[in-house]
Amino acid sequence: MTKKFNARVSKRERKTIDMSQNLTRDLFKYADQKLLEGARLEEVYLKHIVVKEQVRTKFNDSSIKDLAENIRVNGLIQPLVLHRDENGKDTLVCGERRYRAMSTLDDMEKCPCFILEGKSPQELMAIQFSENSSREELHYIDKADGILNYQKATKASERKITAALGISKSEVHRSLLIAKMPKKIKEAAKIFDIEKYVLLEYDAIEKGEFKKIVEKRILTGDLIKRSQLKRIINKGTVVAANKKLKSKKSPAVPSGLTANAFLKAMDAKTKDMNIDPETLKMLKTLVKETKEMVE
Repeated sequence: MTKKFNARVSKRERKTIDMSQNLTRDLFKYADQKLLEGARLEEVYLKHIVVKEQVRTKFNDSSIKDLAENIRVNGLIQPLVLHRDENGKDTLVCGERRYRAMSTLDDMEKCPCFILEGKSPQELMAIQFSENSSREELHYIDKADGILNYQKATKASERKITAALGISKSEVHRSLLIAKMPKKIKEAAKIFDIEKYVLLEYDAIEKGEFKKIVEKRILTGDLIKRSQLKRIINKGTVVAANKKLKSKKSPAVPSGLTANAFLKAMDAKTKDMNIDPETLKMLKTLVKETKEMVE
């Protein structure tokens, strides 16, 4: 049976669909809803919530204060996400900034929370990472550490991490490189807000004196932008090249050897020269006297 196709429509007659009309806030919440599938909403005492190490480790005190004031005036718009274990203990999965902000409010004892149950540690890490990485405030160092922790817990390959966390393979690879860097480098990156690619290009530099110089500038906050590092690398390459050129010295050759070789050549040449006997005799005498001086 032959398959039938719709008649061809010219470009002028084609209808343009404005997709922006269908983009609602609910569509952007779809991913979160899928992650929180099966969760129930409850009010939980803040003092009963257990807070372990989260993906996010960098918090701005002033922003926490502003958030607390916003919650005091408008209430908590987005509930916390907790995981309740078999013993009934509620552990915070997502929303540490909100939790910290509410903890500063004297008149707030309870807050609405999504309660998850029966989730594996790997599933909770994926939920925590997805929720936090969707926030602009999450530092790339915290994101990198979160990906590395997920890999350690799941023993997953980069390809499987990409599928589980919904981020590109290149981003996973770069994040793992950053997460494995020395702690002091990562702390400096957060303190001085150093660009991510500064760390990646620093990591690619071969070990040596030049890398130590770059590292020192990172640790002191003197190097925060990729453009700065490129200038340093280019300058270092030129200096290294100049030093290499200067180090090339012609091998020392005994002066007598060069002079003797020259004199021998002159002696041989005089035999082939078509000159009068008197001039030839003078040249031979000159060569002989010069040879005696050299020797």
